[in-house]
Amino acid sequence: MRIDILTLLPQLLESPFADSILKRAIDKGLVEVGIHDIRNWSTDKHKKADDYAFGGGAGMVMQIQPIHDCIKSLKSERTYDEVIYVTPDGETLNQRMANELSMKKNLIILCGHYKGVDQRVRDHLITREVSIGDFVLSGGELAAAVIADSVIRLLPGVLNDETSALSDSFQDNLLAPPVYTRPADYHGWKVPDILTSGNLRMIDEWRLEESIRRTRERRPDLLSDED
Repeated sequence: MRIDILTLLPQLLESPFADSILKRAIDKGLVEVGIHDIRNWSTDKHKKADDYAFGGGAGMVMQIQPIHDCIKSLKSERTYDEVIYVTPDGETLNQRMANELSMKKNLIILCGHYKGVDQRVRDHLITREVSIGDFVLSGGELAAAVIADSVIRLLPGVLNDETSALSDSFQDNLLAPPVYTRPADYHGWKVPDILTSGNLRMIDEWRLEESIRRTRERRPDLLSDED
């Protein structure tokens, strides 16, 4: 898989891909991540990539020209399955979407900034708009990193135990069950006896029951989701 992220602030995306699971995935050659400064495609001598909005109002708007030329340049090198724009009014990211995107080959993620992008970018260049929640960030960079993380960790070979992703919260619309580790008794706080019983069938049943119980208590909306 290849993920290309378009941004006005590439330095904000250095850290998320420089350590832990994402770095290992890149080092293994399981994913390529390209971070592109949109200003490099600006035709303005000062590399300006934003301007005032037509009709007035506060805030600047990202211009269409550098974004279009950047996307066109990337598309000349490979075919992309999705060109994603990160925006608060997009489709909310969930595990199902992450699963779907992990099956794609090449993705572009465009980070918004200021008051967003020229609407013509959204009308003609974007194939999917994604939000990570009902709130506003200073820019789309952190949200783009969240989307990339949620997708990359699902790729085959990225996690040491490939079954661990399948037991994450929100797979099968259930929250993950409680987990424990050693010691089994810490200051009188004990691990449930079933987990130390060695009976794998009963442990699996317990985990499923706990997942359902936890989901019913914390996210009952997931249990009623029929989609």
